Amino acid sequence: MACVSPDGKPTESGAKMLRALKSGLATPEEIAKDAGLPLFRVRSGVRELVEAGLAALEGGSYSITDTGSELVQ
Repeated sequence: MACVSPDGKPTESGAKMLRALKSGLATPEEIAKDAGLPLFRVRSGVRELVEAGLAALEGGSYSITDTGSELVQ
């Protein structure tokens, strides 16, 4: 299940992860719990969000980028 569509926008699961990041959650475990997604899907999904420039990874914690923030409510 992809987290970023071909047009660069987050899919439904990607948007759930970005909303969790926007609320301040930073680890895959926290994101999975908040988004209601399996941990294995979140781990691969956040990597995809980072590659797309919608999230960032620093010191083992994820954060939402300005671009990612603009795409979720």
